[in-house]
Amino acid sequence: MMSDTPVEGRPAAGENPVVVRAAGAIPWRHNAGGLEVLLIHRPRYDDWSWPKGKLDNGETLHECASREIREEIGLDVPLGIPLPTTHYEVVAGLKSVHYWAMHVGPGDRIMPDGDEVDAVHWCSAEEARLLLSNRSDVEPLDALEEEDVRGALDTRPLILLRHAKAKPRGSWTKAEGDRTLAATGVRQAQAVGRLLSVWRPTRVVTSPWRRCVDTVLPYVRASRVKIKLKLSEDLTEHRHDRRPHKAAADVVRLFDKGKPSVICSHRPVLPTLLKQFSVYLEEGLEARLPSSDPYLAPGELLVFHVPVAGPPRVVALEQVRPFDD
Repeated sequence: MMSDTPVEGRPAAGENPVVVRAAGAIPWRHNAGGLEVLLIHRPRYDDWSWPKGKLDNGETLHECASREIREEIGLDVPLGIPLPTTHYEVVAGLKSVHYWAMHVGPGDRIMPDGDEVDAVHWCSAEEARLLLSNRSDVEPLDALEEEDVRGALDTRPLILLRHAKAKPRGSWTKAEGDRTLAATGVRQAQAVGRLLSVWRPTRVVTSPWRRCVDTVLPYVRASRVKIKLKLSEDLTEHRHDRRPHKAAADVVRLFDKGKPSVICSHRPVLPTLLKQFSVYLEEGLEARLPSSDPYLAPGELLVFHVPVAGPPRVVALEQVRPFDD
């Protein structure tokens, strides 16, 4: 393992190609004294930092962050809003570390592995700035604190998913609603299931057509949390052609229900769903929505981060593809 210690005179991000990719999170909580964050101590480097680690083959950055937190400190909770990515030089070259916020509730246990991490320390953001060994780690902390101040840190995900790759429409002779996933789509659906586990939606709303249902089933079956699965005819292509406002209403209900949710539909339905999601976007986010056909690739998803408290609004947006072999 290469040392994470920065080399003096590191270039600005983007000047050199990234050769080491990593991901992690800033665990946070609220107590009577306000916002607290969790620092880890790594005995190998004798430093204080955020839990993180390098990307493994066959995983996305989101999955990497989630896995590394579980392995290093035993914390198994969903990822929150994205935070700034840091860049610094290591022996191998330029390293990027992608970060997310991670809310730690009263019942969530922290258990350092004793090897990579031998101690953890809850502290204020001010104290964390003094203790952090790598100065680049301050940037995501600053962003986390700013989001907390404006009430945009404690969020739930609402996820828009396009079904995985289906068998060609032109070669399918049976009912359109029965068209199945292609072999590539079956693998994509498994990858989608792994990716959704990063956010753990507890409500799944999907078109009942088979290619949509088969896209979400791997997540539903593997989930360790209770899932409410709803089949909505309004999300099918045929129903949408006649009454698109009904599909839009399914998006409104996602916001009204107050649950981490995923909605799965078809490419022709996506413009209607995206338009309804755009109603809730904070200023500056609409430009990040896909605006041209096909909007999302098969199996690709959009994560809309919505504050748990207050009026419905989207404070952060991510477009993510599952790992594609």
